Amino acid sequence: MIKRGLLTAIAATFVLGLAGASAQDLSKYPDFNAQWQKPRGIGNGPWDINLPAGRGQKAPLTPEYQAVYDAKLADRAEGGLLGDPTGQCIPHGMPRMMVAIYPMEIIVTPKTTYVLSDYNEPRRIFTDGRTWPADFEPAFLGYSIGQWIDEDGDGKYDALEVETRNFKGPRTFDGSGIPLHEDGKTIIKERFYLDKADKDLLHIDITTIDNALTRPWSVMRPYRREANPFWMYVDCSESNHHVVVGKESYLISEDGFLMPTKKGQTAPDTRYFDKK
Repeated sequence: MIKRGLLTAIAATFVLGLAGASAQDLSKYPDFNAQWQKPRGIGNGPWDINLPAGRGQKAPLTPEYQAVYDAKLADRAEGGLLGDPTGQCIPHGMPRMMVAIYPMEIIVTPKTTYVLSDYNEPRRIFTDGRTWPADFEPAFLGYSIGQWIDEDGDGKYDALEVETRNFKGPRTFDGSGIPLHEDGKTIIKERFYLDKADKDLLHIDITTIDNALTRPWSVMRPYRREANPFWMYVDCSESNHHVVVGKESYLISEDGFLMPTKKGQTAPDTRYFDKK
């Protein structure tokens, strides 16, 4: 009994020691650990919250990708869905994930900062000093490496600077369909920091460098800390009635039949079905 009690005491001391060390390590990081929501009143959100949605964003697109965007807007105006890949339950990816259609949670650990959402894939920002891997699989969220910054030299970090590369698509900036280049060579640079006057206000400065753009596109997105967070799990495919066949989008009716989304839309080619 004495030996068992001693082992229990040692184990408890070890666990408490780990907890204390963890708390001490995290004390130098800013308090990002929370649920963060996009500003109220902007709906599902334009990419630049200071400008109107759609063409009002004045996205600095190249002529080629402006034509792509115009075609998407025209399709959407007729009822199509091709401007928004999430109509097919394709993940938002970066940078659109940071619109925070659903609240996002930030979890800081010394080696990795996690950005989670009820809709998107989990995002990992590695802060362990690693360099870019020689070969890694492209992803909708890319691969993120971050560095903590102590701006005033007080021994505590003030900001997290992040660079993200190695993407696959399709991806858009927002729900209106502002496109990124299909080559996947996007580079996204971010700076996370708390407002100096309001610690419940998070700022993320985001600059996107992409071959669909004539210049880097920089925006500042604010997020409000939620004191009483509520989480919900959203499974896009659970009740998704959207179907894309070739370059056309259709809907599945409530009684299970394929129906058009646009006036005068032709039915899909059924050449591989038995027509007897």
